[in-house]
Amino acid sequence: MNLIYCYDAYCGWCYGFSPIIKRISEEYQSIFHTEVLSGGMILPEQPTHIGTMAAYILEAYKTVEDYTNIKFGKDYLWHIENPDLSDWFPNSEKPAIALCIFKELFPDKQTAFASDLQYALHFEGRDLTDNAAYDLILEKYGIDKQSFYKKLQSVIYKDKAKHEFAMCKQLKVTGYPCVLLQVDESKFYLLSRGFSTYDDLKARIVNVLKEIGNQKLN
Repeated sequence: MNLIYCYDAYCGWCYGFSPIIKRISEEYQSIFHTEVLSGGMILPEQPTHIGTMAAYILEAYKTVEDYTNIKFGKDYLWHIENPDLSDWFPNSEKPAIALCIFKELFPDKQTAFASDLQYALHFEGRDLTDNAAYDLILEKYGIDKQSFYKKLQSVIYKDKAKHEFAMCKQLKVTGYPCVLLQVDESKFYLLSRGFSTYDDLKARIVNVLKEIGNQKLN
């Protein structure tokens, strides 16, 4: 079985959800593997400045904080509060490619790396379109920087990221975060569409596992 977590590095609700999905993936690691898929939430054909979405984020982040108890950092909020001074042009592609590279190195730590990407952006205020944003995360996991940045420019890993975007569409994911439990090649259970609390998500997992167990008994 696979727990499939569809997210995007730029998704504020995913940032609020990250401690929950990390806890769940660790708690159930003996039962199922957790696969993180990037959805490609922001993929503009032409670079689009943060100013086009700053007003929305300025209101939305407060709601995320209230519901999830996560905190957005002042260095991130500076760009949201001062879009006219920001040099940010958000794009989901590079962090998605970075995740594909990391997954090959540490397949059992996908939720941790996704969480680290979101923390780098939403708390530390690092620009995920800039290679320098990844330096501290690479050091944390002991990843060779030269090798990583070479792969980050590779068409191979760019195609892997595009494949993940397509997979999320194929799974009919229309918003993030989204969590599914894949029982076999064709059977999926939707566990969460949008933010869920730890208790709610765990209860749904328990119910699905009971259902699967009963089906096997029958």
